[in-house]
Amino acid sequence: MKKLIFLTLLTIQLFGTELNWIHNYDKALLMAKEQNKGIYIFIGADRCRFCTILKDEAFSKKSIMKRLKKDFIPVYMSRDRHNIPTRFSTKGVPRHYFLTNDEKLIYEDQGSREESGFHLLLDEVELSKIW
Repeated sequence: MKKLIFLTLLTIQLFGTELNWIHNYDKALLMAKEQNKGIYIFIGADRCRFCTILKDEAFSKKSIMKRLKKDFIPVYMSRDRHNIPTRFSTKGVPRHYFLTNDEKLIYEDQGSREESGFHLLLDEVELSKIW
């Protein structure tokens, strides 16, 4: 039990601090404009098993974090706790939205990924870039 609690806290710490997740869409939009970056939105749920897998298997990896932070302001919004703009679906989490800093949709997807799968997702986003 202690090991499980430790691993959960470690995951929360890695997920929460390494990427500096923003939980407010409007704030992320301002930051994206200031830094000339896009916005990556991860919509999840507090008790979503697949969201936890995504956090553990992809967002805890330095290669993913480095690549994501290079071009995007990362936003995490839980459908259970955060104010999510109505234009984004909250059904079928985890959901992924990649936007330009003027709010144009670059790419949309859903589902959990391990490290290699999330790199493939980022490759797809790169191919879809219109900015």
